[in-house]
Order: sequence, then C-alpha cells, then structure tokens
Amino acid sequence: QVQLVESGGGLVRAGGSLRLSCAASGRSVSDYSLGWFRQAPGKERESVAAISWAEGYTFYSGSVKGRFTVSRDNVQNTVYLQMNTLTSEDTAVYYCAARLYGARNPTDWGGMIKWGKGTLVTVSS
Repeated sequence: QVQLVESGGGLVRAGGSLRLSCAASGRSVSDYSLGWFRQAPGKERESVAAISWAEGYTFYSGSVKGRFTVSRDNVQNTVYLQMNTLTSEDTAVYYCAARLYGARNPTDWGGMIKWGKGTLVTVSS
C-alpha cells in the first residue's frame, strides 16, 4: 500500500507558474508509476501527466504538453508537477495518483489506483 499527500496548490495569475509536490510513503514506492490527474468543476477527472515506475517514461496529455513537466525523486519518494504558462482552463483540483507497475499511459491504469486527497489550483484571468 502507498499513501499520497499533495502540496503546492494555490491561486496564480494566468501566465504564471506553480509546482505541485506529492510525497509518497509505504512499501516499494519505486514499483509504482506516479502521476497527476485533475478535475475541473462540472467535468470528469482526466489524466494530466505521469512517470512510469521502471524506466521513468513520461506521459503528458495534449492540453498540457510543452507547458507541464512531471518528475520524480526516488530517494525522497516524491513526484512533482511543474506547471508553466497556466491558463484559466488549468483551474481544477489536482490529484496525485499511484499505480503498482502502472502502464506508461495513465489512462490504461484501470482500477487499483491509489489517490491523494487533492490540491486546488486556481488560475485567474
């Protein structure tokens, strides 16, 4: 089992940047693919970015590619999401997620996903 705690959300102006962090704890964290999902008001939860458990392959959704960067520190058991050039469309609750031996694409993770409680990101225009 792995537990996830997000931090770093907040209010930022359009065009600005934020960095989210997710501290993972538990057994064999390195065996988990780690990622970020988000849910905007009135919308379904969607995958944003992920980094795989083995080779560190990164995945980005089309809407954030080129603006967001996901990384992980396997010593600190932490995954980060650097978000640049934010727009109002990025306003959402961001959830950290973990999947044991998760596929490269988080949309293929299916069930057995561990979730953090989420952190709110608000981008003002």
